[in-house]
Amino acid sequence: MDIGGREFRVIASLRGVVTALLLDRAVLEVGGVGYLILATPATLGGLRVGAEARVATSLVVREDSMTLYAFADDDAREVFETVQTVSGVGPRLALAMLAVHTPDGVRRAVSSEDLAALKRVPGIGHKGAQRIVLELQGKLTAPAESPGQPVQQPAAAADHEAVVEALVGLGWSAPVAGKALDAVLDTSDGDSGGTTIGHDVPALLRATLQYLGGRHD
Repeated sequence: MDIGGREFRVIASLRGVVTALLLDRAVLEVGGVGYLILATPATLGGLRVGAEARVATSLVVREDSMTLYAFADDDAREVFETVQTVSGVGPRLALAMLAVHTPDGVRRAVSSEDLAALKRVPGIGHKGAQRIVLELQGKLTAPAESPGQPVQQPAAAADHEAVVEALVGLGWSAPVAGKALDAVLDTSDGDSGGTTIGHDVPALLRATLQYLGGRHD
Protein backbone atom coordinates (compact mmCIF):
# COMPACT_ATOMS: atom_id res chain seq x y z
CA MET A 1 0.00 0.00 0.00
CA ASP A 2 1.33 3.44 -0.97
CA ILE A 3 0.79 6.17 1.62
CA GLY A 4 2.26 9.60 1.02
CA GLY A 5 4.82 8.26 -1.42
CA ARG A 6 5.95 5.52 0.94
CA GLU A 7 5.05 1.85 0.64
CA PHE A 8 3.73 -0.04 3.66
CA ARG A 9 2.83 -3.70 4.12
CA VAL A 10 -0.71 -3.96 5.40
CA ILE A 11 -0.15 -7.47 6.80
CA ALA A 12 3.56 -8.28 7.07
CA SER A 13 3.23 -11.52 9.03
CA LEU A 14 0.77 -13.75 10.86
CA ARG A 15 1.11 -16.00 13.87
CA GLY A 16 -1.70 -18.35 14.76
CA VAL A 17 -3.06 -21.88 14.66
CA VAL A 18 -3.36 -23.78 11.38
CA THR A 19 -6.99 -24.87 11.03
CA ALA A 20 -6.97 -26.14 7.42
CA LEU A 21 -4.24 -27.32 5.09
CA LEU A 22 -4.53 -28.07 1.36
CA LEU A 23 -2.00 -28.53 -1.44
CA ASP A 24 -1.84 -24.85 -2.39
CA ARG A 25 -3.33 -23.00 0.57
CA ALA A 26 -4.03 -23.03 4.28
CA VAL A 27 -6.15 -21.26 6.87
CA LEU A 28 -4.40 -19.63 9.80
CA GLU A 29 -6.61 -18.54 12.70
CA VAL A 30 -5.35 -15.40 14.43
CA GLY A 31 -7.38 -13.87 17.24
CA GLY A 32 -10.54 -15.65 16.15
CA VAL A 33 -10.15 -14.62 12.49
CA GLY A 34 -9.31 -17.24 9.87
CA TYR A 35 -6.92 -15.96 7.20
CA LEU A 36 -6.78 -17.84 3.90
CA ILE A 37 -3.18 -17.89 2.69
CA LEU A 38 -1.76 -19.07 -0.64
CA ALA A 39 1.72 -20.55 -0.46
CA THR A 40 4.26 -22.82 -2.12
CA PRO A 41 4.42 -26.54 -1.30
CA ALA A 42 7.66 -25.91 0.58
CA THR A 43 5.96 -23.43 2.90
CA LEU A 44 2.83 -25.55 3.35
CA GLY A 45 4.97 -28.61 4.04
CA GLY A 46 6.18 -26.94 7.23
CA LEU A 47 2.65 -26.41 8.58
CA ARG A 48 0.58 -28.84 10.63
CA VAL A 49 -3.14 -28.64 11.38
CA GLY A 50 -3.67 -27.75 15.03
CA ALA A 51 -0.15 -26.40 15.48
CA GLU A 52 0.87 -22.78 15.85
CA ALA A 53 2.82 -21.26 12.97
CA ARG A 54 4.33 -17.96 11.95
CA VAL A 55 4.45 -16.96 8.28
CA ALA A 56 5.66 -13.87 6.49
CA THR A 57 2.93 -12.46 4.27
CA SER A 58 2.33 -10.21 1.30
CA LEU A 59 -1.12 -8.81 0.63
CA VAL A 60 -1.96 -8.27 -3.04
CA VAL A 61 -4.91 -5.94 -3.59
CA ARG A 62 -6.81 -5.85 -6.87
CA GLU A 63 -10.03 -4.13 -7.85
CA ASP A 64 -12.01 -7.33 -7.36
CA SER A 65 -9.92 -9.25 -4.83
CA MET A 66 -7.57 -9.21 -1.85
CA THR A 67 -5.18 -12.17 -1.77
CA LEU A 68 -2.77 -13.02 1.02
CA TYR A 69 0.41 -14.89 0.03
CA ALA A 70 2.46 -16.56 2.75
CA PHE A 71 6.07 -17.65 3.07
CA ALA A 72 8.22 -19.55 5.51
CA ASP A 73 10.44 -16.51 6.10
CA ASP A 74 10.95 -12.86 5.23
CA ASP A 75 13.60 -13.71 2.64
CA ALA A 76 11.16 -15.64 0.44
CA ARG A 77 8.64 -12.81 0.73
CA GLU A 78 11.26 -10.26 -0.32
CA VAL A 79 12.10 -12.29 -3.44
CA PHE A 80 8.38 -12.74 -4.18
CA GLU A 81 7.82 -8.98 -4.04
CA THR A 82 11.01 -8.09 -5.91
CA VAL A 83 10.35 -10.33 -8.91
CA GLN A 84 6.98 -8.63 -9.32
CA THR A 85 8.79 -5.41 -10.23
CA VAL A 86 9.48 -7.11 -13.59
CA SER A 87 6.94 -6.13 -16.23
CA GLY A 88 4.57 -9.01 -16.90
CA VAL A 89 5.30 -10.85 -13.64
CA GLY A 90 2.32 -10.95 -11.30
CA PRO A 91 1.86 -12.65 -7.92
CA ARG A 92 0.80 -16.02 -9.36
CA LEU A 93 3.89 -16.25 -11.56
CA ALA A 94 6.09 -14.99 -8.73
CA LEU A 95 4.72 -17.73 -6.49
CA ALA A 96 5.30 -20.33 -9.22
CA MET A 97 8.93 -19.20 -9.40
CA LEU A 98 9.30 -19.88 -5.69
CA ALA A 99 7.54 -23.23 -6.07
CA VAL A 100 10.13 -24.35 -8.62
CA HIS A 101 13.18 -22.56 -7.19
CA THR A 102 14.20 -21.57 -3.68
CA PRO A 103 14.88 -17.85 -3.12
CA ASP A 104 18.57 -18.50 -3.67
CA GLY A 105 17.70 -20.55 -6.75
CA VAL A 106 16.00 -17.48 -8.22
CA ARG A 107 19.03 -15.38 -7.31
CA ARG A 108 21.43 -17.82 -8.94
CA ALA A 109 19.35 -17.99 -12.12
CA VAL A 110 19.32 -14.20 -12.38
CA SER A 111 22.96 -13.58 -11.44
CA SER A 112 24.24 -16.30 -13.81
CA GLU A 113 21.72 -15.39 -16.52
CA ASP A 114 20.49 -18.97 -16.51
CA LEU A 115 17.53 -18.64 -18.86
CA ALA A 116 16.99 -22.40 -18.94
CA ALA A 117 16.40 -22.47 -15.17
CA LEU A 118 13.88 -19.64 -15.36
CA LYS A 119 12.07 -21.27 -18.30
CA ARG A 120 11.39 -24.34 -16.13
CA VAL A 121 8.76 -22.24 -14.38
CA PRO A 122 5.35 -22.67 -16.08
CA GLY A 123 4.41 -19.42 -17.78
CA ILE A 124 7.97 -18.18 -18.41
CA GLY A 125 9.19 -18.38 -21.99
CA HIS A 126 12.49 -17.33 -23.53
CA LYS A 127 11.63 -13.64 -23.84
CA GLY A 128 10.15 -13.58 -20.36
CA ALA A 129 13.30 -15.15 -18.91
CA GLN A 130 15.43 -12.57 -20.69
CA ARG A 131 13.28 -9.76 -19.33
CA ILE A 132 13.49 -11.14 -15.78
CA VAL A 133 17.29 -11.34 -15.93
CA LEU A 134 17.56 -7.84 -17.39
CA GLU A 135 15.17 -6.13 -14.99
CA LEU A 136 16.31 -7.92 -11.82
CA GLN A 137 20.02 -7.31 -12.23
CA GLY A 138 21.21 -5.52 -9.10
CA LYS A 139 17.87 -5.89 -7.31
CA LEU A 140 18.50 -9.26 -5.63
CA THR A 141 21.21 -10.03 -3.09
CA ALA A 142 23.91 -12.58 -3.90
CA PRO A 143 22.85 -16.26 -3.51
CA ALA A 144 24.23 -18.44 -0.74
CA GLU A 145 25.83 -21.82 -1.34
CA SER A 146 23.48 -24.47 -2.73
CA PRO A 147 22.63 -27.38 -0.37
CA GLY A 148 22.47 -30.97 -1.59
CA GLN A 149 19.19 -32.37 -2.79
CA PRO A 150 17.15 -34.89 -0.78
CA VAL A 151 16.20 -38.29 -2.16
CA GLN A 152 12.52 -39.22 -2.13
CA GLN A 153 10.93 -42.46 -0.95
CA PRO A 154 8.28 -44.38 -2.91
CA ALA A 155 4.74 -43.04 -2.77
CA ALA A 156 1.35 -44.63 -2.43
CA ALA A 157 -1.01 -44.36 -5.41
CA ALA A 158 -3.18 -41.76 -3.67
CA ASP A 159 -0.14 -39.61 -2.91
CA HIS A 160 1.02 -39.94 -6.52
CA GLU A 161 -2.36 -38.71 -7.78
CA ALA A 162 -2.41 -35.77 -5.34
CA VAL A 163 1.09 -34.64 -6.35
CA VAL A 164 0.24 -34.79 -10.07
CA GLU A 165 -2.96 -32.84 -9.44
CA ALA A 166 -1.05 -30.13 -7.57
CA LEU A 167 1.56 -29.86 -10.34
CA VAL A 168 -1.19 -29.52 -12.94
CA GLY A 169 -2.59 -26.69 -10.83
CA LEU A 170 0.83 -25.00 -10.95
CA GLY A 171 0.87 -25.14 -14.75
CA TRP A 172 2.42 -28.43 -15.85
CA SER A 173 0.54 -30.95 -17.99
CA ALA A 174 -0.51 -34.22 -16.35
CA PRO A 175 1.87 -36.37 -18.48
CA VAL A 176 4.86 -34.16 -17.68
CA ALA A 177 3.97 -34.07 -13.98
CA GLY A 178 3.53 -37.84 -13.83
CA LYS A 179 6.80 -38.56 -15.61
CA ALA A 180 8.68 -36.15 -13.34
CA LEU A 181 7.31 -37.80 -10.21
CA ASP A 182 8.13 -41.26 -11.58
CA ALA A 183 11.68 -40.12 -12.31
CA VAL A 184 12.09 -38.83 -8.75
CA LEU A 185 10.80 -42.09 -7.32
CA ASP A 186 12.97 -44.19 -9.67
CA THR A 187 16.04 -42.21 -8.63
CA SER A 188 15.20 -42.78 -4.98
CA ASP A 189 14.77 -46.52 -5.50
CA GLY A 190 18.13 -46.81 -7.23
CA ASP A 191 20.13 -44.60 -4.91
CA SER A 192 21.33 -45.96 -1.60
CA GLY A 193 22.93 -42.68 -0.61
CA GLY A 194 21.55 -39.22 -0.02
CA THR A 195 19.15 -37.89 2.56
CA THR A 196 15.80 -39.65 2.82
CA ILE A 197 12.72 -37.51 3.39
CA GLY A 198 9.19 -38.54 4.25
CA HIS A 199 6.73 -39.63 1.59
CA ASP A 200 3.85 -37.38 2.63
CA VAL A 201 2.31 -35.35 -0.21
CA PRO A 202 4.03 -31.99 0.56
CA ALA A 203 7.46 -33.66 0.66
CA LEU A 204 6.76 -35.51 -2.58
CA LEU A 205 5.63 -32.30 -4.20
CA ARG A 206 8.74 -30.41 -3.10
CA ALA A 207 11.03 -33.14 -4.42
CA THR A 208 9.25 -33.28 -7.79
CA LEU A 209 9.32 -29.49 -8.11
CA GLN A 210 13.05 -29.62 -7.48
CA TYR A 211 13.37 -32.20 -10.25
CA LEU A 212 11.33 -30.09 -12.65
CA GLY A 213 13.46 -27.10 -11.70
CA GLY A 214 16.55 -28.96 -12.87
CA ARG A 215 17.94 -29.53 -9.35
CA HIS A 216 19.47 -26.07 -9.38
CA ASP A 217 18.13 -25.31 -5.89
